[in-house]
Amino acid sequence: MVPDRLPPAGLSDCLVGRAREMAVLKRSAEAARRGQAGLVTLQGPPGIGKTSLLHSFIASDACREMTVLHGACSEIDAGAGYGGVRALFRSLGLSAEDAASSPLLSGGARRALPALATDSGSGAYESSAAYSVMHGLYWLTANLMAERPLLLALDDVHWCDERSLAWIDFLLRRSEEMPLLVVLAQRDEAVPLASALADVAARPSSAFLELSPLSRQDVVELVGYAYQGAAESTFVRDVAALPGGNPMLLKRLLLELKSAGVRPDEHGVSRAREIAGQVVSDSVRGMLRALPEWIRTLARAAAVLGDAPAERLGALAGLPPTLVDEGVKVLRKAEILAPDGLGLAHDLVRSAVLEDMDGDALAELRTSAALLLSDESLPPEQVANQLLLLPRLTAPWMTAVLCDAAGQAESRAAPEAAVRYLTRAREADPDSLALRLQLARCVSQTEPAEAVRQLQAVLESPLDVRTRAGVAVQFGGVCLLAQQSPAAVRVLEEVLQQLDCELGRDPGPADVELRTEVQAALLRAGADEKSTIGQVRERASSMPAPPGDTAAQRQLLAMQALLGALGSDDVEGCIDKARRAIRATGSPTEESLFASSFTLSLADEAEEALEALDRLLQASQRSAAAWSYVLALAIRAFVLHGIGALPEALADAQTSVGIIADERWGHTSAMPQIALAMVLTDLGEAQRAASVLDAIERPNLDRLVTEYPWYAQVAARTRWSLGDVEGGLELLYACGRSLDESGVANPVYLPWWLDAAGMLMDLGRTGQARGLAEHGSELAERWGTPRAKALAGLGGGLTTPGRKGIELLVASAEMFAGSPARGEHARAEFLVGRALLTEGDRRSARDHLRTAADLAQRCGTFKLGEMARTLLIEAGGRMRKMSGSPLGMLTGMERKVADLAAAGTSNRGIAEALFVTVRTVETHLTSAYRKLGVTSRADLAPVLSAREDLVKKLPLRAAYPPARR
Repeated sequence: MVPDRLPPAGLSDCLVGRAREMAVLKRSAEAARRGQAGLVTLQGPPGIGKTSLLHSFIASDACREMTVLHGACSEIDAGAGYGGVRALFRSLGLSAEDAASSPLLSGGARRALPALATDSGSGAYESSAAYSVMHGLYWLTANLMAERPLLLALDDVHWCDERSLAWIDFLLRRSEEMPLLVVLAQRDEAVPLASALADVAARPSSAFLELSPLSRQDVVELVGYAYQGAAESTFVRDVAALPGGNPMLLKRLLLELKSAGVRPDEHGVSRAREIAGQVVSDSVRGMLRALPEWIRTLARAAAVLGDAPAERLGALAGLPPTLVDEGVKVLRKAEILAPDGLGLAHDLVRSAVLEDMDGDALAELRTSAALLLSDESLPPEQVANQLLLLPRLTAPWMTAVLCDAAGQAESRAAPEAAVRYLTRAREADPDSLALRLQLARCVSQTEPAEAVRQLQAVLESPLDVRTRAGVAVQFGGVCLLAQQSPAAVRVLEEVLQQLDCELGRDPGPADVELRTEVQAALLRAGADEKSTIGQVRERASSMPAPPGDTAAQRQLLAMQALLGALGSDDVEGCIDKARRAIRATGSPTEESLFASSFTLSLADEAEEALEALDRLLQASQRSAAAWSYVLALAIRAFVLHGIGALPEALADAQTSVGIIADERWGHTSAMPQIALAMVLTDLGEAQRAASVLDAIERPNLDRLVTEYPWYAQVAARTRWSLGDVEGGLELLYACGRSLDESGVANPVYLPWWLDAAGMLMDLGRTGQARGLAEHGSELAERWGTPRAKALAGLGGGLTTPGRKGIELLVASAEMFAGSPARGEHARAEFLVGRALLTEGDRRSARDHLRTAADLAQRCGTFKLGEMARTLLIEAGGRMRKMSGSPLGMLTGMERKVADLAAAGTSNRGIAEALFVTVRTVETHLTSAYRKLGVTSRADLAPVLSAREDLVKKLPLRAAYPPARR
């Protein structure tokens, strides 16, 4: 029989003593409705009323005009990849089937599907990279906010997974002026599952509410509600003191007292003291003892499964549907079950329900739950969450489920969850190679140094040479992430030697491809740092060039081309390899495009370099690969700067720096900032350039082959422009030493010797300047492109006095005219004109100075143009005062936004393409309209096309076939 003497339901819904906290929440909601995003964190011990406050707030008028997404994390599902996100968005019911029809999943929002999916399939998703998924979730919330202000309320976030918290942080950093309120509730004594919770809660604009115990007056109100009338003051005082003002404990105590027939008077005080010890535990146990065994079994099933369907609860408890329905009513009336679901009312209640079970019985029940979930074909993550709670794994199928769950977590781009599953699986199967490699792959996404350690341990174990080769390739990629590439080079060199011995002279196709993968990995790793590039350059030169039929072959071709170009090997051979790496059958890899575009730019094939970078940028936009997009913009800025397209280079560089400013990983970058400083210096903004360079925090910068010498040269030019010639010269010598240590001898890439020669001439140290010019001439002769020879001629002309020097400068200007280096051409013409004017040949000087001014204006280098115009007037010529293009007033991001808007792209499309918010696009577009004096998108096109027409008058192709060595 079910006893009918149970406490009345409804006391758990009573909220008292939280007027201050409710006022803060309502003010935050009002601010969100006005477009000011906010974060409120509720914190306190178990039972203090966080959940009740959250529910009351959601039900209040403050949230009536908001879209409310409310969820809770739980111990049962703790740490499941994007589990917190799914709890929030579950009520929307979005799935892959909705991708084409739901307006909420329009545009970039469809990338959110891997995080939202409740099934185990992942093949339908176009990308599950971490940034892509978070980007998609951002746009999903943006779509929701386009309709109404949005409230995201997540309870028990101490159980929340890393990815969900990282996304909340990602969202808040982009939503300052959006109608958004995020409310998080957590226990104060619980150690958060994810460290990211501290980052989110520490946001400067957030409100933090520590819920305090109820006051005496609050307790009077609560007792009055429970007993439907007044209570004696002695009863109220003593009852309030027993649970320390904790609302939940007070409510459980009052329910227990009511159930026992205790009155709220002085006689009831002693009885209250008797049963108040472990009030929740004793209350729940007492209620359960009064219930039949089958209801107690049902309660345990609910404690293990969480908020599950009634059919599943019945299956685990071994009860028919009729008894399940009856038992649920009884447990809900006793406030053991939550009023709005089949989960338990509180974690404290869950603990009380399970505490009478011994460890073996509880483990057996959790195992049965896992089997039940598996039999229902539920996602592996859901099954694995039960297995994680077991003291030990006792059957092989458990390890398999954990591995499947890890795979599902990977498909969601939730590596931390995958690591959790795989770490547990390894306890049961520590020697599994597949497990160890999968674990290292997941760990590398968040802790690359730890992944290096794990893979080193794998490599030290007995492996056949082919397996070892595959592990070594993985090791090489992880070492690059961890900035430990020399370790990768040592391993890959050793493995390559072992492969050569093992495979013999006539290996099969699979072995050939494996060796190619190792070779490509070796060259990638070795090209990163100065200590190893010389070693791999020798390797690369001895490797036969593959046809480029596979991804590994294309990567190898691209790296052979790049290493050869940096060392000034045969230019035609480098161009051929780079072209085959990006034009062979199949899609070129990201690495192939980066390396090949850089090689082609050094070889004066600027159009092809820009085409390759454009492909990379388009692919990065499609997959929301922000880091690849940023890096491609920085490299394209380098190429555009090299051909004299300074406004375009500035737009790329500023955009790349603007994107990383919103990212937590921005401090690990250097190339975007260096690119921006490079362009700013040439535009006469050296002080701004110095500030950009000073902000670089990239660790171990001085060890890197490309970034450090580039940084040193740009910093030197900046110092020179600010009048610190000696400081600039010191940096240039550091640049030269770094290049020498790396064996980089390409005269086009960072011609530090030319800048140093100019500085030495300023200091009157002609002999040293001439020595550096001769050094550059030797380098140029070896590489042999028009730009290389023109740079050498420029150095010779700068350091040679009289007519001979002028002849060298004239020859240099003519060679620049046959190269893509339009900015350097303008500089050479200026130097010729200045030298002729000094020699008294005013007529000849005017021709060159006019050409210099015209070229400089087209390139956007108005500082150089004004200098040429000044000397032109001094030489007796006439020229109007140079007026810059209105586009010169735009920032880089404004220029990018204007270009896309003129092409017909919507504000939303622009935001997705540039990894910014719609609000940011609106701000930049409004500023661009104001600066350009236009009022609509249609007016943008003529202004922008005027600049394009000006640039097109200077073709990138050489005026004559480039000289080849």
